[in-house]
Amino acid sequence: LTFILFYGSTSPEQMARRNLSAKTPSKEQIKTWIVKHGYDKPMPEQFRKHVSELFLLKFGKTDSNGEDIWERIKRGAPVSFQIASLIFLGSLICAVSFALAAAYFRGTYIDAAITFICVLMLSIVYIVYIINGQFVLGKMLKLFPLAGYREGLISWKFVWLPMIVGIIYGIPGSVRYYRTFMLDEMNLDYVRTARAKGVGETKILFSHVLKNASIPILTTVVAAIPALFLGGIIIESFFSIPGLGGFLRDAIDGQDFAIIRSMTFLGTLVTILGYILTDISYGLVDPRVRLE
Repeated sequence: LTFILFYGSTSPEQMARRNLSAKTPSKEQIKTWIVKHGYDKPMPEQFRKHVSELFLLKFGKTDSNGEDIWERIKRGAPVSFQIASLIFLGSLICAVSFALAAAYFRGTYIDAAITFICVLMLSIVYIVYIINGQFVLGKMLKLFPLAGYREGLISWKFVWLPMIVGIIYGIPGSVRYYRTFMLDEMNLDYVRTARAKGVGETKILFSHVLKNASIPILTTVVAAIPALFLGGIIIESFFSIPGLGGFLRDAIDGQDFAIIRSMTFLGTLVTILGYILTDISYGLVDPRVRLE
């Protein structure tokens, strides 16, 4: 589908003009570039060649500067993983905590306040969080650099701001999602039985409700694994982070089809593996689930 859509919006001549260093390339230069990268072949032949190479994980070189795509992925993946994993863990801990608080104080002003704030935060687009985070934490308070990235221990100095912004943005949706499942569990018979036996509300919440609500939570958690490797296009672009998200964005801007098809295939592969891990993990948290 990506292959068809890309060719529907971009011709080989446009790709050649965009990737050639000359501002006004000649027809001979354009033709040479198209032949060199194999875009002169019929589309079925190109598709067969691309698919066979992708399934062998032979991503080849970029159309723009001839850089090895695998080497660029190896450089960008640790950067994306560092930032995305921190956002992932921070959002998970905060979201579960707030969802537990909303379930514990269900029907009270605290529950209503948490729900209202989550809906309000969901109404704000990601870019607003990024711009305000850069302005307040970076420019006004000067706590973190506005953008950029350096390797080594100093990288943590550049990670804090995108991490905070990513966590704040990711909390509200997860809180509402987890709260719904926890409230559903609290209305089941086993909870009412435990409450009738005199079991404390806190113990019910942590020992029974949280454990039984772990399957839907686990679904969202494991499904988010691909983002840990592939990074975020928006956040890496605004913070000038040299991860895989920024790598893909530059490829889209530069109409580098070699990178786009490689990253699309890699994202699909990691996503499939993530959902397989989700199915396997069901059997680990719920003894009623058996994998046969």
